[in-house]
Amino acid sequence: MAKKEESKSIPISAPEDNVKPLDYKEQFSGRHVSSKFIDPCAAASQASMDCLNRNDYDRDACLDYFQAYRDCKNTWVKQRKEDRRAGRTTT
Repeated sequence: MAKKEESKSIPISAPEDNVKPLDYKEQFSGRHVSSKFIDPCAAASQASMDCLNRNDYDRDACLDYFQAYRDCKNTWVKQRKEDRRAGRTTT
């Protein structure tokens, strides 16, 4: 029980803080191999999982976090598509 109380005291970021993805080019830079596991929206993903954990997996309590993650991923995919169309590298 102490562990559950301890986890509730650590604040999680607000959903709107995670809508914009990190620059994916920075995420891939310095790596010789691109990986599907590099995710500029990792913070949004983690925040949504933290919300689920704090709310005993009540999805309705975390809808804003899920939407922020979807918005982040959508922005990231659009950005990569635009870069590919313009001939810029995406990795």
